[in-house]
Amino acid sequence: MQDKIVSLHAQQIIDCKCRPAVEVEIRTESGAIGLGAAPTGTSVGMYEAFVLRDGDPSSYKGLSVHTAVDKAVNIIGPALIGMNVFDQRAIDEKMIALDGTPDKHNLGGNTIYSASIAAFRAAAASRRIPLYNHIAGGDIRTVPVPCFNVINGGRYENFTQSFNEFLIVPHGTDSIDQAVEMAVTVFNHLGTVLTAYLGHKPQVASSYGYAAPSDDPALILSMMRRAIDECGYRGKISFALDCASSEMYDAATRTYLLKGERVTSSALIAYVRKLTETFDFVFIEDLLDENDWEGYSRAVRELPRTIILGDDLTVTSLPLLRRAHQEHAVDGFVLKPNQVGTITEAMDAYRFAADHGMIAVPSGRSGGVVDDVVMDFSVGLQVPFQKNGAPRSGERIEKLNFLMRANARSPGCRLYDIKPLLRF
Repeated sequence: MQDKIVSLHAQQIIDCKCRPAVEVEIRTESGAIGLGAAPTGTSVGMYEAFVLRDGDPSSYKGLSVHTAVDKAVNIIGPALIGMNVFDQRAIDEKMIALDGTPDKHNLGGNTIYSASIAAFRAAAASRRIPLYNHIAGGDIRTVPVPCFNVINGGRYENFTQSFNEFLIVPHGTDSIDQAVEMAVTVFNHLGTVLTAYLGHKPQVASSYGYAAPSDDPALILSMMRRAIDECGYRGKISFALDCASSEMYDAATRTYLLKGERVTSSALIAYVRKLTETFDFVFIEDLLDENDWEGYSRAVRELPRTIILGDDLTVTSLPLLRRAHQEHAVDGFVLKPNQVGTITEAMDAYRFAADHGMIAVPSGRSGGVVDDVVMDFSVGLQVPFQKNGAPRSGERIEKLNFLMRANARSPGCRLYDIKPLLRF
C-alpha cells in the first residue's frame, strides 16, 4: 500500500498531571490524519529514551517542550514528507538517524515517539480501520485483563511505603464488562475498608489510587483481600505488585528500603517469597534495582508462585531483553513504547519476547494522555493482561471504555483467559 505523508504539525499540550507534552499531527495524500503524544512516567528507568524539555524555570517549572515542538516541525517534518506512511520502519529509522544518539538525546525521545505514533495512526486511518485491527492484521479475538493500581506507595509524611503500586487483577470471568465492574466495586469498597482502619477517608495519591496507609506491605495486602472478600470475589480477583525498587535502592550500601530498614537483595527476595505464599500474585514487577541482574535471576528461581516482570531493568529495549532472556532474569517485561522511543523498536522488543516465551504487559505512564496508543498495542497484540492504573481519573477510565468498545465491536471477542498463566 502507498500513501505519502504531506504534512507534519506539532504543538505543546498537557498530560493528566498538567505537565507539557509534545503532540504531533501527520496528514497523508489521501487525507488521512494521525495524532500522537508521548506520555511520561514518574518512576523512570535510567536507560529510557531521553525526554527533551526546555529547562526554562519561568515556564511550567522547566517542563515546557517548545524546543521539542520546534524540532518536530523543522527537522522531523521535512524529513518525513514524501515518505510512505505504511513504511513504519523506514519512518522510525529515518528519525533515529536524524537524531544520531543512543538515547535520542538530540531530538528527544518524546518528540520522535510522538511523530512515530502519528504516522502509525495515519496509516490505520488511511485504511479506515481501528489501529488495533491494523496491528492485529485483522479481527481481534480477545481483549486483555486490566490490572488496577489501587494503593500507591512512596514517601509520605510519617513513613515510606517501599513498594510503588499494589494492584488487583480481576480474572475470574470471560467478560471485560464484568471484569471492570468487579474491579470498580472492589476499589470503591476498599475506600471504606481503609477509612475504618485510618479513622478518616484515605487520601488520593499522586497516581490516583489510595495513599498507602502503612509501610507494611502485608498489612496493605490484607486490607485489599478483605475488600475483595467482602465484595464476594475471592478466587476471582488476585494481586500484583510494582515494587519500583530502583527508587528505594542505595547503590553505596547495595541495600533496599523495606519497612523502615535497609535490607539486602537476598532479604528482599525472601520477604517477597513469604508474601507470595500468603497472597496469590499474578505478577511482580521491578522487584529489584535496574542493574541488579544477578538478583533478578535469583528471584526467578526463588519465586515460583508468580511471574517476574522487568520494567526499569528492560525498558522495552531489544538488547536488554536479549540479556534478560540469556540470564533467565525475568519471565516477561512491561511494554512501554515511549521508553524506547519508536513504534518499530517497541514492536521488535515485543516480537523477541513473544518468540522466546516471555510475557509482554503493555502499560500506560503516570503522566498519561486520553488517547494513549498503548491501548491499541494491548488490544492489537492480544496480550493476556495490561496495566491500567486506578479506576479514578479520566484518561484511565477511557482505557477501560476502550477495552469495552473494542470487545463490543469485535464479534466473538472475549476477555483473555489468563488461568493457564497463573502460578499459584
